[in-house]
Amino acid sequence: MADFSFSEDAELLKLNAQVLEEPESYEHWEKLIAAAEAQEGGLHRNSSPGAIASTRDVYDRFLAHFPLFFGYWKKYADMEFAIAGTESAEMVYERGVASIASSVDLWTNYCGFKVETSHDYDVIRELFERGAESVGLDFHAHPFWDKYLEFEERLATHDTEARIFAILGRIINIPMHQYARYGERYRTMAAKRPIEELAPPELIAQYQHEIGADGAPKQPNELEAELRARINSYHAEVFHRTQEQTTQRWTYEQEIKRPYFHVTELDEPQLANWRRYLDFEEAEGDYIRTKFLYERCLVTAANYEEFWLRYARWMLAQGPKQEEVRNIYQRPSFLYVPISQPTIRLAYAQFEESEDRPDIAVAIHEAILMNLPNHVETIVSLANVHRRQHGLEAATEVLKTYIQDENSSVYTRGALVSAWAQLVWKGRGDAEEARQIYVNNQPQYLDSTVFWTEWLDFEIQQPAHGEDGSVHHKRVKSVYDDLRHKSHLPPPLVRDLSAVYFKFLKERGGKGVMKELVQLDREINGPTSVAATLKGNAGVDVTMSGTVENGHAVDNAYAQQAPQAVNGGHP
Repeated sequence: MADFSFSEDAELLKLNAQVLEEPESYEHWEKLIAAAEAQEGGLHRNSSPGAIASTRDVYDRFLAHFPLFFGYWKKYADMEFAIAGTESAEMVYERGVASIASSVDLWTNYCGFKVETSHDYDVIRELFERGAESVGLDFHAHPFWDKYLEFEERLATHDTEARIFAILGRIINIPMHQYARYGERYRTMAAKRPIEELAPPELIAQYQHEIGADGAPKQPNELEAELRARINSYHAEVFHRTQEQTTQRWTYEQEIKRPYFHVTELDEPQLANWRRYLDFEEAEGDYIRTKFLYERCLVTAANYEEFWLRYARWMLAQGPKQEEVRNIYQRPSFLYVPISQPTIRLAYAQFEESEDRPDIAVAIHEAILMNLPNHVETIVSLANVHRRQHGLEAATEVLKTYIQDENSSVYTRGALVSAWAQLVWKGRGDAEEARQIYVNNQPQYLDSTVFWTEWLDFEIQQPAHGEDGSVHHKRVKSVYDDLRHKSHLPPPLVRDLSAVYFKFLKERGGKGVMKELVQLDREINGPTSVAATLKGNAGVDVTMSGTVENGHAVDNAYAQQAPQAVNGGHP
């Protein structure tokens, strides 16, 4: 953590305190970095050790939170070059390209920096080749390729032309924004290059065989002219194919309005375009290109679980790629997707369990619950890991531990009691014991939406015994009567659950149930003058038809009573 105790700059101290309080706020970080760099009139080699160390620490902390901001890696490297020299700057660049390997801008800057600060051409060329492996397929990779070609041109050695021609030979096969100018330069150079450089050896041998097959004697210059003509046709085919592929991708590329990472959300058209683009590339069937597009997408959409899940599932289908899949799950789990969105972490746990690593799966669940202690889905998922690995009793103990946790919310405990009952019913086949769990816990969960919803559903799902199903009807009716008259559920929810009960009566009730249904329908859905009146949680009389004496009071009571019901069941 940065130590600004040496500084008397009140603004700097205030900005650092804001970052410590809200580490996810990009705006606070942006201001702190600017203030840190401005210390002592701007950092340089002779700046105080305190100012240099604190600014480095600010950058390190910021880039630990936001490693995909390529521009800040460049700024950090520039600062290091100014205060400590080449090696320090290179270390920052290496960290940067490790964090955002698909950034054309960062690789171009890094390679350009290396060209200007090193005289070891083999080392520079090796760095360019690393960059080509990482970003060479990008639709907008032309700045990188231009930098690579410019480097070779500046050397002006005996093999410069051959090296440039070889690089162009790679580029002309890549669909990219400025493909045409590379193709034109390649064709111009091809007229002067030796034949063995113009096409793969096996293709040249095939053409030579075809030319000699007619048996007509030819002069060497005639043979070469005919061979070059065929190779030129081959190049035209390559160019045409690249042109087609570029046109196909342009449909999607022109819809990408933000090709870089930012903390602000992407709008739905942007997300939909990425989905369509990935569909297209997957259908093309090129593993390398598809993987590269996923990596591009997951810079822009790094905070979206949907694309990480899709990437992992696609990779799983590519053969034995367990380590690649593990890496895909780890990156959003450790860095990019907020802990408040645990779906990707739960999927990661499932993957690890599938790989016979249940201890890792348990650890992932426990890590989620350290931050989201009331997350019902994670607790139930953890219980099921224990059930699969150690049996029903182990799962039950997990649920009981969280049910007995006094820090758990009523919603959480009610949901877990229901999960316990469901586990006994479906895991052990003991409906009566499950029923007793509901009955015995009813007094503690009069306020729990999920407890009553699940209990009613449990009784409805039981098989009807006897011709008229009267016993089954009696049990369902008992739960419905209790939730209507004993529970503290808000009237709108009681009305929703009444609709569930009405459906049960219509589809599974006996001869006399229509009398009950008509009576209840009048009380629940009738006009104010004939509807039943219940005492709402906010302390006001509420008719079941929805008329209230104080609408705002009831709305607030409902929002406080069952936020999970409103928000899709999540705490």
